Amino acid sequence: MQYRPEIDGLRAVAVLPVILFHGGFHWFSGGFIGVDVFFVISGYLITTILLSDLENNRFSISQFYERRARRILPALFAVMIACIPFAYAWMLPSQLLDFAQSIVAVIFFVSNILFWREAGYFAPVAELKPLLHTWSLAVEEQYYLLFPIVLALLWKFKRRVSFIVIIAFTISSFVLAEWASRTAPGANFYLAPTRAWELFAGSICAFLTYGRGQRSSNFLSATGLALIVASIILYDASTPFPSSYTLAPVVGTSLIILYASHTTWTAKLLSVKIVVGIGLISYSAYLWHQPLFSFARLRSLDEPTPAVMGLLACLSLGLAWVSWRFIEAPFRYGERSTLPTRKMVFTTSAIASLVFIAIGSLGLLKQGFPHRSTGVISYQDLEARIAPNHGLSADCDASFNKSPNCYTFENPNVLLWGDSFAMHLAKGIVASDPDVAMQQHTMSSCAPVLRLAHIGNGKTNRWADRCIRFNDEVLGWLRENRQIELVILSSRFDQLIENDIQAADGASLPSRSIESIVAGIRDTVNEIRKSGTQVIIVSPPPRADYDIGQCLVKSVMFDRDLENCDFASGINTSAFEMLRQVTELVPVHWLQNEICNEKKCFARRSDTFIYRDDKHLSNEGSVLLGIQNSWLSTFRGKSR
Repeated sequence: MQYRPEIDGLRAVAVLPVILFHGGFHWFSGGFIGVDVFFVISGYLITTILLSDLENNRFSISQFYERRARRILPALFAVMIACIPFAYAWMLPSQLLDFAQSIVAVIFFVSNILFWREAGYFAPVAELKPLLHTWSLAVEEQYYLLFPIVLALLWKFKRRVSFIVIIAFTISSFVLAEWASRTAPGANFYLAPTRAWELFAGSICAFLTYGRGQRSSNFLSATGLALIVASIILYDASTPFPSSYTLAPVVGTSLIILYASHTTWTAKLLSVKIVVGIGLISYSAYLWHQPLFSFARLRSLDEPTPAVMGLLACLSLGLAWVSWRFIEAPFRYGERSTLPTRKMVFTTSAIASLVFIAIGSLGLLKQGFPHRSTGVISYQDLEARIAPNHGLSADCDASFNKSPNCYTFENPNVLLWGDSFAMHLAKGIVASDPDVAMQQHTMSSCAPVLRLAHIGNGKTNRWADRCIRFNDEVLGWLRENRQIELVILSSRFDQLIENDIQAADGASLPSRSIESIVAGIRDTVNEIRKSGTQVIIVSPPPRADYDIGQCLVKSVMFDRDLENCDFASGINTSAFEMLRQVTELVPVHWLQNEICNEKKCFARRSDTFIYRDDKHLSNEGSVLLGIQNSWLSTFRGKSR
């Protein structure tokens, strides 16, 4: 296979935006498309090698996997080894448990499935996962587990048949991705069936170029580069991916592969020595950047500054060169390599894999080593202080339970209704009056507004239908339980404002439909009052632009001043602005009056953590505020 320096340059175009995107640099909001560029390049290069082997009757599946092991494993194992001591020192038990799972998942190349089940790629918690980026390696290896075998079987027929079948696979995978981008965005992003078409696109390029002279077109190759650059600048976390939007970077990469001969402007630009050099170390750079960023975020009280992230981005390139020079290259090249025989490669890989599996299994068995200590408090007890606040019980979230029955005493006379911002009030309400007979009806991310639910931000039309149905069921329950005297509504509300809304009739409303939301609240309050029940809305707490709970925990872990976790008061959200419009209709209890003074909002009171994350009250914080402010009697007094 003839060396094409512009392909290495294209790798640089792929890896740098990924690094800068993960570093939080907003000009590279679509930098994640670098992975899609990598997929196309990989499909092209691997398929070209396979075509050559098949054409010359030297195809060997064991040789293929030997090449993959030499290419992928040495640098990957080095990065994983480097991660382990920092993870043990800086991670809380649940985080270390997740890290241990990811170690095992990486070894079996199923980390994409693990991360799909854990959280979304663009969720803030994902930034703290040092091995999150290995999902793309898993997708590639799952693809290459089957593709060489399928291609070898197809090769027994005519080459034209093989090409047509691959085109059919490409179309099928693309159609699946387009459908899943609307119905299952998490699975769509992470899983191989909806990503395979990008690798197949590279394979198609290999078929079109193999055995033929290099095509040349300044216009088409420049158009390809423009499509990639436009995607990097214009796309962001809200762009459905993969989907028809992904055609831009995939087609762009394909155009460069097909038409960027060495005489074109695009090839000359991509063949600049420093660009090619970055491309050569791109795999190691990709491996190193995510752990560096993740551990920096784990160690910092708040988001590291752009200067720090820029230095870490440069460090990832420096480590990449060291890794390429002393790990990748020595293990990669045949008889000149550190492991000259195929048997040595497979044996060493198997032994190293078993060691990592043992380390990961130990972390799982020990449940993240919870008895590690700061010297004052164990990591386990510290993490418990920012545990999720589900209210009366962890079973009180209708997202997980169809009809959870959560109450303090039978024949309740108080109803707590809403999403997670209602959940976190429950312990405080009970603490303010232990004799309260309260029913909790809550569903995460589902605002207590009849006949409206948000879509987007990871929520689908199907989920919106379920939210609308849940609120209808709560209203039905209220009508059957006429002894209820007070309904307490609470929600973040921002999600209704910032995302598109689905109405009960299936109609879609654009985001920021404040009038529709206010009308929905009015209808909900009126329906509640038809039962002869008083109602009050409790506002969400003021929120910070960082995870307050993590800040408090890290301050204890790393012996920092906890006052660093306080934040400026007076921060308005769209929910606060909207709630001010309904105060004439229904009383609103403002939590910021209990948490903030004129200058700042307090993350803690004495030794009590008020927050568990950037916006939710902790279990202990809810209890403290409930007692100090006599919540139940206050709510009763304000309601009407």
